[in-house]
Amino acid sequence: MKINKILTTWLPRILMIFFISFLVLLSFDVFSMDGTLLEKIGGFLMHNIATILIIAVLFYSWKNPRTGGILFIIMGIVFTIRYGTYHRWDTFVLISLPLLLSGTLFLFNKDERN
Repeated sequence: MKINKILTTWLPRILMIFFISFLVLLSFDVFSMDGTLLEKIGGFLMHNIATILIIAVLFYSWKNPRTGGILFIIMGIVFTIRYGTYHRWDTFVLISLPLLLSGTLFLFNKDERN
């Protein structure tokens, strides 16, 4: 397998799977808060709205990598502005950069299946 195919086909997908796992892991802190189980489950779902959107874009990107790449870059820009990750480099690297990097790699994917 060529290194270019690995970089543009599998690296962005694996990166997004790890990123999604990271976001879900961070959202489990809601279960340590006070409240009923129903409130905790509601909070967990609220914390994962962005994650669900990222999962949807990842599934879409699997078949349409270039369009998905554009969507990931837009999401990275929105996350940077909405969550203010540009204020600190570490939060930018953890939250916005995976979306931007994955989107860029999807754009260079030669395996368009339209």
